[in-house]
Parts: sequence; structure tokens; C-alpha cells
Amino acid sequence: MLNRLFKLSENGTNVSREIQAGLTTFAAMAYILAVNPAILANTGMDQAALVTVTALTAAVSTILMAALTNFPLALAPGMGINAFFTYSICIGAGVRWQDALGMVFVNGCIFLLLSVTGVREKIVKAIPYALKIAITCGIGLFIAFIGLKNGGVIVDNPATLVSHGDFTSGSVIVCLIGIALTIVLVARGIPGAIILGIAITTIVGLFVSNGDGGKVTSWPSAILAMPASPAPVFLELEFGFLKSSTAFLAALPLILTLLMVDMFDNIGTLIGVTKRAGMLDKEGHLPKAGRALIADSIAAILSSLFGTSTVVSYIESASGVEAGGRTGLTGVTVAILMLLALLLSPLILAVPAAATAPALVIVGIFMLQSVVEIKMDEFQIAAPAMLTIICIPLTFSIAEGIGIGLIAAALLALTSGKAKSFPTTGYVIAGFFFLEFFHIFPFSG
Repeated sequence: MLNRLFKLSENGTNVSREIQAGLTTFAAMAYILAVNPAILANTGMDQAALVTVTALTAAVSTILMAALTNFPLALAPGMGINAFFTYSICIGAGVRWQDALGMVFVNGCIFLLLSVTGVREKIVKAIPYALKIAITCGIGLFIAFIGLKNGGVIVDNPATLVSHGDFTSGSVIVCLIGIALTIVLVARGIPGAIILGIAITTIVGLFVSNGDGGKVTSWPSAILAMPASPAPVFLELEFGFLKSSTAFLAALPLILTLLMVDMFDNIGTLIGVTKRAGMLDKEGHLPKAGRALIADSIAAILSSLFGTSTVVSYIESASGVEAGGRTGLTGVTVAILMLLALLLSPLILAVPAAATAPALVIVGIFMLQSVVEIKMDEFQIAAPAMLTIICIPLTFSIAEGIGIGLIAAALLALTSGKAKSFPTTGYVIAGFFFLEFFHIFPFSG
């Protein structure tokens, strides 16, 4: 039955290989069960409910992808997008998390519309390839910076803006141990290195004082338990930003940034993973790409309804492909494991920030590695790319980093006699950001 359903023989695989691939992918991305709730909880959302919602959205979305495409892709709330949701939309722009979920819903609906009409290609083409890579790299630096900040390794300093934290502090020591350990595990190619690093670092925290009479890691009340109710965040999305034109214009840049990050993340992951799996045709095109993007967009809508930031395809799916995964059975295996992991929710909630911070740093390193694809020896390419990469973490905003990079790229195209080489849609988006930055048009209210 499984052979017929997932076309295993046709894809040169079998049940045991697909299950092994699913186990590998799950081990590589299981860190999201601890990290996503830890990040989103900064908005005021219930962390226990977020653990349940993270697993549920990952499972449902991954099964949806398997059903529509039969690709070995796993989905879950995206790293980078959850940081944008928390630190740019909720904390930076002062948007309530309920309204932020409403923005995720609108983003998903727009993405679905663009996916079924083909307009998405024009928007994607409007962003130069080097800037697409730069956005990924900038988000990687942003995530790593947040990890170092959450772990106390980097702190604010009135004289220099930032400085290193107290390296004698128990939580900082545990975080540094976690970073060193995870780097070694990843470098040695240990399967599930990130989740293993989180687990070991959490255990180390049980024996290190946090300076307040307790330990960095609090001993969990239980090992197994029924999952927490998702009710505190489930169907709690609101649309206050649609009540007036002023509120909508203030929300529009945030929604568009969600849309761009969502599209670039999903398309990049889709092409990267399927290329490794040998699914691209001779011309480099991917059959069923439209279905995959539709699945991604529906997953984004579902994530807002369940109560989390946008769900995306996970690049960690590549680890399952390397283990032999070729069909949707790999994804179904990941989905089942996500649901089973909910029984371990007390352990997941016991993971301290000092243990999740190293995972953010490592994910940031992975995302930054693509910088080698940018032609940094060509100034016209290097300048916008560098501004994008550095401004995303320094402005603490993915949106502003993308905007600065696009404006620089458009300016260089106009002044270097290569105006026609830059897409018209790119000029429109750059102009939109320009008006926002200089308050020529009150998008920010």
C-alpha cells in the first residue's frame, strides 16, 4: 500500500529507507520544538501552548506537502520569520501578537493568490539574485545575534552599543559550553547535532548555579505528560490593522516583508532540497513546483489559525535526502515523530535560554554560508549585498535591512547606466521603502 501511495519503487527507494530518512530529518530539525516557543514567548504568548502548536503545525503542514507533491520536505515555523514576528512586528512596531497573527493570515492568503496566479515569479525576479542570498545571510547573522543576546554572551553597552557579557555568570558559561559543543558535533557530522547539543547543554545546566540560588536548568516536574492545550493561542488572531486606512498602511510594510521572506525562504529551500534529491529536470525546472508553493501558502494560513508565526519548508530536509529520502513518506515519518514528541513537553519546557541560544548561533552560521555565492569582487553587487547583510542585525529589523539593500541596488542601477537591468517591480518596492524610511508617506502612522 505504501509503495503504491508514495510511488516508492518508481523513485528508487523503500519503506525502511524512507523511515530512516524521516528520523534523520526529525533529528536535524527537532530543535524548533524548544526554540520557536522560546522566541515567540517574548511577545506574551503562552509558551506551553506554543510547544503544542509548533508540533501540530509542523505535522499538519508536512503531511499536506506530502499529499500534494510527494516530496521529502518537512515544514515547521520558520527560523528568521519567528524572529521578525517577535522582534520587528510585536516588540519593534508595538503590534499585539493577536494582530501579528492576523498579518500572518493575510500574508498566507496573498501568497496563495500569488502562487495560483503566477504573479509570484515577477516579485521574486524583482529582487536581484545577490540580494536574495544577502537576505538569507543577513537573517542568519540576525538569528545568531539574537542567540548570543539571549545567552547573555552579548549585552548592551552605553559607550559602545554592545559588548560581551559576564563570562563568569553561570548561564553564560553554559551557553558558551553549548556553542562550543554544538560546533564540534556539527563539524564532525554527528546526526542530529543541534538537538543533541541542546540536550547535553540542558543537562549541564542542572549542575551550574544561575547566581540566584537556583540552577540554570530547572528540574522538570515530569518526563512524560499530556500536551498543553493550544487554547491560549489557537484561533486568537485579530485584524485590528484592517479597521482604518492609517492602521493598514502602517501594517502594510510588515505584511510585505513577511511575504518576501516567506517566498524567498520557501523557494530557496524547495530548489535546494529537490536538487539534492535529483528531482529537477534537465532544464533545471522542478515538476510540481506550483503545488509545493500552494502547500507552503496553505501552511502559512494554517499557522496563523493554530497560533504561531509562518510555517515554511525546512532546509534540514536536505539531511533526510542525504539519508535516502525521496518521497512524501519521509515527511509523514517526520510528522508522526513531531506528534509523539508532544508527550515530552515537560522536558521541552525545561530547556533554558542558555541551551537554545547555541542552536540559534549554529542555524545562523548555516544561513551565512551561502555568502560565497555573492560576487563580492563586483562593487555594484557587493555594496547592496553588504548593506543588506549588515543592516538586518544592526537595525534589528529584517524589513529595514531588505529595504536599505533594495534602495542601494536601485540607486546603483540608475546611476551606472544600467537602469534597464533592474526590474520595474524592484524600483517600485525600493520606492516603497524609501517613502517609509523618510516618512514622506506615513506608512508608520
